[in-house]
Amino acid sequence: MSTSTISRPVTEQAPSQGRRRHARNGGFASTFTVNALLILGCAYMVLPVVWLFFASTKNTADLYGTAAYAFGEPAFFENVTAVLNQDGGMFLRWMANSMFYAAFGAILGGLISVMAGYAFDKFHFRGKDSFFGIVLVGVLIPNTATVLPMYLLASVFGITNTIWAILIPVLCNPFGVYLARVYSAAYVPAETLEAARVDGAGPIRSFFSLGLPMMMPGYITIALFQFVGVWNNFMLPLVMLQDQKLLPVSVGISIWQGYSIPQPEFTPMVITGSLLSIIPLLLAFIMLQRFWKSGLTAGSVK
Repeated sequence: MSTSTISRPVTEQAPSQGRRRHARNGGFASTFTVNALLILGCAYMVLPVVWLFFASTKNTADLYGTAAYAFGEPAFFENVTAVLNQDGGMFLRWMANSMFYAAFGAILGGLISVMAGYAFDKFHFRGKDSFFGIVLVGVLIPNTATVLPMYLLASVFGITNTIWAILIPVLCNPFGVYLARVYSAAYVPAETLEAARVDGAGPIRSFFSLGLPMMMPGYITIALFQFVGVWNNFMLPLVMLQDQKLLPVSVGISIWQGYSIPQPEFTPMVITGSLLSIIPLLLAFIMLQRFWKSGLTAGSVK
C-alpha cells in the first residue's frame, strides 16, 4: 500500500519584525508631531503673558535695556501704584466698567442665547429653519463690520455715549444661540419635556425647571465666551463712547498707549495695566472650569 503526502496550504504568518518596527516608528512620528503642535500652540498663547509679567517688573530704562524674559529693577509695585493712582484712579473705574459690561453680557446675554437655542430645538413654528439660517449668517459676520450700523442706529435713538450703547448690542450673540441649540439637542430629552407637559407644566416652567438645569454646562460655556468677548471688545466702545468715565479697560489702556509715544514713562503703566486687566479672565476660567468638565463628560455616561 502506497501512502501519499497531502500538502496543506501554508497559513499566513504574523507581520514581520520589520513591519512591526515600521508601525512603531509611524506611531512615534504621529505622536511627536501632535505633541509638537500642541507645544507650539501653548507657547503661542502663554509666552505673551509671561512676557507681560517680566516686563511689568521693569522701569522705562530696563524695559529697553534688558532681555525680554528677564527681571529688571524691582519696580513692579511702583508700576502698580502708578497705574492705580493715574488720573485719580481712573484705571479702577475702567476695570469696574469692563466687569459690569462683561457680567451683564455673560449672564443676561447668555440666558437669552440659551432660551433662543432651546426654542429653535424644541419648538415647532413657521419659518424656524429660515430664522435659524439668519442666525448662522450672523455667526459669519465679524463684529467689526456691524459697529458702524449699530452706531448709526444708536444715534437715531439718542443713546450714544451711554452705557446702553454697549449693553444692548451684547445681548445678541448668534454663536451662543447656535451653541445652545446643539446643547439642547444633546442634553434635553424630548421624553422628559413630554412627561412634564403631561404633568401640567407649561413651556416656560418646563424650561426653567428642566431645560435650563440640564443645559447648565452649556449656559456656563456660552457665558464664558460672552464674558471674554465683551471684555476684549474694543471697536464698539471706541466708537460709541466719548466720556472716559464710561470706557472699558481695553479702550482706556489704548489711550495710555497713545500717551506713551511722547511720554515714555507711560509704557510701563500700559504693560502693567494690561497684566492686571487679564486677572478677571483667569479667575473666571479657573472658577468655572468644573462646569466645562461636567459638560464634556455628560455624554459619556448616557
